[in-house]
Amino acid sequence: MPRITAPAIGKLKGERKAVMITAYDATSARLADEAADMILVGDSLGMVVQGRANTLAVTMDEMIYHSRIVAQCSEKAHLMGDMPFLSYQTSPADAVANAGRFLKEGGVQSVKLEGGARSLPAIEAIVRADIPVMGHIGYTPQSEHKVGTGKVNRDADTLLKDAKLLESAGVFSLLLECVPADIAAAITKAVRVPTIGIGAGPGCDGQVLVFHDILGFNPDFKPKFVKQYFDFYGQASKALKSFRDDVVKGAFPGDEHSFK
Repeated sequence: MPRITAPAIGKLKGERKAVMITAYDATSARLADEAADMILVGDSLGMVVQGRANTLAVTMDEMIYHSRIVAQCSEKAHLMGDMPFLSYQTSPADAVANAGRFLKEGGVQSVKLEGGARSLPAIEAIVRADIPVMGHIGYTPQSEHKVGTGKVNRDADTLLKDAKLLESAGVFSLLLECVPADIAAAITKAVRVPTIGIGAGPGCDGQVLVFHDILGFNPDFKPKFVKQYFDFYGQASKALKSFRDDVVKGAFPGDEHSFK
């Protein structure tokens, strides 16, 4: 089955909402592939997989490792790699080289990178190399030491200018993170490429959430923009305690679980 392409994602604008879900391993890849138009191998793995406080320590090698697994274990969804911190900020040449690694070694079809005008040289260089790019404006987690953790850009003029600049640079889609809903809706109307929102209201052309947030892996992480569809942590904790009780009582394994 051929994967959904970047041009096909572009054609969804005005037709129906696009769905993007993150994935990091075989299980999340298979499950996300059943529901999503796009799978993002996000640098959010730094937090949800590695248990770090932020995304900044994630390396290109780690991103390639996880991308390769997701590529092997999904078939349908468009697959995108998230450019980690300092993989594109150092120079346009580095940006192209690392984006190319994502395609050649990680098996993805496109890349995503953060930033508006400041990231324009990197985006233009990657697009010239025929690698599809998703832009990312609004809250940019890789900039948290400069702008502050969770600080949202509410300047409508700057956000709209950045969106138009990235569109002109050739991005095939835009991620709007924690952008006020009215501004996100205005950007969506002003650009020809699809906008994918996370905490940016219903006016975007599609939505993305982290796999672990959708399924409730972390009961202590409940930001405003997340809707939890399943209590994985609670159900898993209950199942593991049941296993412990069965072992302690001698109820497991039974004859049906034993070789003869």
